[in-house]
Amino acid sequence: MAGESPNDRNDRAIRVAARWYQSHLGDSAKVLLVTNDRDNKRKATEEGLNAETVESYVRSLAQPGLLDLVVVPTSGDVAMEDVEDLRPSKRKVIYIEHKPMSEITSGLRCGIYHQGKLRVNRYNPFEAYVGSESIGDEIIILGRSNMNRAFDGDIVSVELLPQDQWHETKSFIADDDEDDNEEGVRLAPDSADDAPRNTNATQSTVGASAASVSSRPVGRVVGIIKRNWNSYCGSLEPMPLPAGSGGVAHALFVSKDRRIPKIRIQTRQLGNLLNKRIVVAVDSWDVMSRYPSGHYVRTIGDIGDKETETEVVLIENDINTRPFSTQVLACLPSLPWTLSPEDLAKPNRQDLRQVRVFSVDPPGCRDIDDALHCTPLPNGNFEVGVHIADVTNFVLPGTPLDEEASQRATSVYLVGQRIDMLPKPLTEDVCSLRADVERLAFSVIWEMTPDADIIATRYTKSVIKSCAAMSYVEAQARMDDSRLVDPLTVDLRNLNSLAKIMRHRRCERGALTLASAEVKFEIDSETHDPLDIGIYQIREANQMIEEFMLAANVSVAEKILNHYPLCSLLRRHPSPTKEMLEPLLRTASSVGLNLDVSSSKALADSLDNAKRDDPYFNKLIRILATRCMTQAVYFCSGDLSLSEYYHYGLASALYTHFTSPIRRYADVVVHRLLAAALDIAKLPPVFQDGPQLTGIADNLNCRHRNAQMASRASVELHTLIYFRTRYILIVNGIRGS
Repeated sequence: MAGESPNDRNDRAIRVAARWYQSHLGDSAKVLLVTNDRDNKRKATEEGLNAETVESYVRSLAQPGLLDLVVVPTSGDVAMEDVEDLRPSKRKVIYIEHKPMSEITSGLRCGIYHQGKLRVNRYNPFEAYVGSESIGDEIIILGRSNMNRAFDGDIVSVELLPQDQWHETKSFIADDDEDDNEEGVRLAPDSADDAPRNTNATQSTVGASAASVSSRPVGRVVGIIKRNWNSYCGSLEPMPLPAGSGGVAHALFVSKDRRIPKIRIQTRQLGNLLNKRIVVAVDSWDVMSRYPSGHYVRTIGDIGDKETETEVVLIENDINTRPFSTQVLACLPSLPWTLSPEDLAKPNRQDLRQVRVFSVDPPGCRDIDDALHCTPLPNGNFEVGVHIADVTNFVLPGTPLDEEASQRATSVYLVGQRIDMLPKPLTEDVCSLRADVERLAFSVIWEMTPDADIIATRYTKSVIKSCAAMSYVEAQARMDDSRLVDPLTVDLRNLNSLAKIMRHRRCERGALTLASAEVKFEIDSETHDPLDIGIYQIREANQMIEEFMLAANVSVAEKILNHYPLCSLLRRHPSPTKEMLEPLLRTASSVGLNLDVSSSKALADSLDNAKRDDPYFNKLIRILATRCMTQAVYFCSGDLSLSEYYHYGLASALYTHFTSPIRRYADVVVHRLLAAALDIAKLPPVFQDGPQLTGIADNLNCRHRNAQMASRASVELHTLIYFRTRYILIVNGIRGS
């Protein structure tokens, strides 16, 4: 009908269909129109149809628990009492209205507004950043008011504040209570996104005029272009049950993720939800409400329960734990898999089964990606090979298996648990370079001088048969035992000698030797609770393997970029900003250290010289330096200039990931690029699609980051479980002056 909106036409079509069914079904069935639109419900009733709102229909089912799942209607639909105080004297506008899309589009075109993804500081939810291509910098958003109801991950439109309001970016820390006034903020030192904020610093309330002007732009959100609302894990803060509420209680949901604001929900099962981890979804956020509104989705389990908290970690970090589908499993080769004559007959597949190949991995490793060999040559040089599982022989482009791997992007390692990127028949059997079985590999083989200079490099698909799968401890024990002179031990020692030279040379170029607080757990085989906890020890064997994996990644990066300068998948590590390094410099200064951060080489030398009587002191400084670094990221070579490819931490002009295709999809992509560069296979069509490649890199970065955070959270959880049943330990600490 003329003048009808699309929604009106849809509603009318639904009513016509309902009348048709009602007339044809007669008394054999009841036709009920369920709608939350006032006008649609009124018109349906006038036309003789039975009509109810979603809430009234669910209420008629006499299952109170289902009512909690009903989405709270937004304004314009069936009215629902706001939980907040409705007295006129108490109601006020807290946030500015979002601009309509027409105005946002016009403003973006004119340069008045800037578009980007909002990233909320993980350790200070009142500080956020929006990366803006239009101004080539991050826009800082300080305080909930300036975030204007935007969630972490939202694509937003930002308006820059006047430059006299671009204050130095000290972290806003505010009390998230019922007081809507955010004008009084406390300041704490700034640090990198990955590092916890120092919230124990001396705090003071500072007015705008007291802060110095920063060169970094500061802005506020004026519109939401694309929402990133998800379901969130957390628990409830109970509120008093209003008299005559009919069992309906209102409560604030507190997410485990500090970046998420409290969410207001209503529930009829408050008693059952207290002290539980639950999942809540967001429905709306009104300008007159301090908190967004949402609804209960499901209960996970008791707060503090290990299985419950582990599931929370996985949900929080969006880790896919679903079983692989039948379509994915149908892509796997028949088991048991064995090498066939066809595999050997393929061109560019070199038979290296006679070469003494071996692997060195963490204890208990079953998904073995890499193996090595080191053979002395008659001219005094060495042939050194890095052999990587040929995953792309089994994961073909465009298949359901490939699509699933590309979405998962990485395996996730929790304490005592691994969530695989690929099905276990591949990760632990067909692709794993286990000892004494023939396996397909993709090999990088160098001729190296005794001084570790590479004088020739070749790449080939191969067939290998590993003679040993050692742990780092076993490999180290072999190298340290002077009584052992067998060929395998000699190979290990030769590799270790070369690796030491390579490592020294890399550090001389400015590569950083950082540290992280890696811990290992002894897990009870029955209860799966931690029995013991300790610091993970790094041995020469670990560093030896690391050097050759780094060298292989660099060699492959050079090869693929030479052939495909616009579509290679590389990895870069941007230099940290001065602001990010400030906590490191301030802490070092407090104990009398003067660190030079003018370059990676200068920082590396400063860290080497940061010595104290306490042997753990230097590691603490390196851990803090690690927390102040930027995040290394994947990128498509065509998206950036050559000068932006640099990897700060490794002091390498080029870098990529090639050596772990069983557990990282980035390596699968790089294997396909290398195979095409060697004319072994055709380049898949996706490499001709720049935006799609960029999307793949973005997903890899997101999933890699999520996997890191999940691993850290799992370590923290098991550390808490270990210590909560034991006596308090008293240890010495280190503090500044």
